[in-house]
Amino acid sequence: MIVLLMFLALVAMVCINVPIAVALCLTAVFAIVIDDGTGALVTIALDMYNGARSFSLIAIPMFVLAGAIMNATGITRRLIAFVTAVIGFVRGGLAMVNVAVSLFFAEISGSAVADVAAMGSIIIPEMKKRGYGAPFSAAITSSSASLAIIIPPSIPMILYAVAAGTSIEQLFIAGVIPGLIGAAGLMSVAYYYAAKYNLPTEEAFNLKQLRKTFFEALPTFSLPVIILGGIFGGYVTATEGAGVAVVAAILVGAWYREIDWKQLRLAMLEGGIQTAVVMLLVAASVLMGSYLTQARIPQQLAAGILDVTTNQALIFLILNVFFLVIGLFLHSAAAIILVVPIIVPLINQAGIDPVHFGLVVTLNLAIGQQTPPVASVLITACSIAKANIWEVSKANLPFIGVLLFVLFLCTYVPSIPMFLVETLYR
Repeated sequence: MIVLLMFLALVAMVCINVPIAVALCLTAVFAIVIDDGTGALVTIALDMYNGARSFSLIAIPMFVLAGAIMNATGITRRLIAFVTAVIGFVRGGLAMVNVAVSLFFAEISGSAVADVAAMGSIIIPEMKKRGYGAPFSAAITSSSASLAIIIPPSIPMILYAVAAGTSIEQLFIAGVIPGLIGAAGLMSVAYYYAAKYNLPTEEAFNLKQLRKTFFEALPTFSLPVIILGGIFGGYVTATEGAGVAVVAAILVGAWYREIDWKQLRLAMLEGGIQTAVVMLLVAASVLMGSYLTQARIPQQLAAGILDVTTNQALIFLILNVFFLVIGLFLHSAAAIILVVPIIVPLINQAGIDPVHFGLVVTLNLAIGQQTPPVASVLITACSIAKANIWEVSKANLPFIGVLLFVLFLCTYVPSIPMFLVETLYR
């Protein structure tokens, strides 16, 4: 009964726009007081602090800062110029450039919202100027940014690994092949629409221009090599790699001798706010998680589902539908922090690999970033493009279809995400 009251109270507070972290905290305190009395509140502040000071979580502000430095030092602009020189001559090439640059940018920032805000502010106006419709421009920018969060490093993956107690590095490597498959799918859809609606090509292929943009962007290419090479080579942990990302971004920015201090300051403030929101969610979830564990809710949920079926395919289907639904209403960080600790006992008892499941969760919530009413990434893209959210959502349907296809592949053909993990780590 008390769990039902907690759920209703949480939903009611979220519906009246109480911040999710505050709603979680109030709900947990309410349940603790009813069960254990006010004396149990003495250690709440310390419990929240201990829950939010995990070493792995330091990676989040570091990756956000690295992305801010990239955008303020001209790195993003040079990268767009190079990719345009490579594939811009293809019909609809600027849309494909959008996808490729999203993947690269996400390798530094780890955040879809940071990706679409930083890169979209540059490439969406250019697409509109060249005849692409505002809804189409916003849709492909939004979908490619969300897809990119399964490419390492990824802030949702870090949160999942902390919540589920699994390896961040293995989650990162599991996202590489699905990310590339998804990028190819998004580019294919972009080419189809470009051919159908006679969208423009950029300038003809020019080897001299390609050489020039390559050498200008060459220092930028060192960033993923240093960061991901360090992590996957075993030289640094994912958290240490985040610090390396900041240092590398600063050095590359210093090489270019070009920095927009105002933009950097605003980006750092925004990154600080995003990080604070996530950390408050983590701290509040500690209280909720402690109470639910004490009440054995995760174990009861696992037992209830396993009584219905022990078939992994059906369990994946149930959980996919569940995460797609909550992705409509919760940001990815909140969904992971709130739900994953409850689901972990189920996947353990069902014999599901937590790394495989982590990638599936991340993909589900990436799709949730594209589906209103929450749709944080989609809304950001609409704001930049000055486009109606429902028109963008309609244009976005084929791209969401690609994301769903990747989700299906990763769920039911586990060798696709797990091949590199098995090869390198097991």
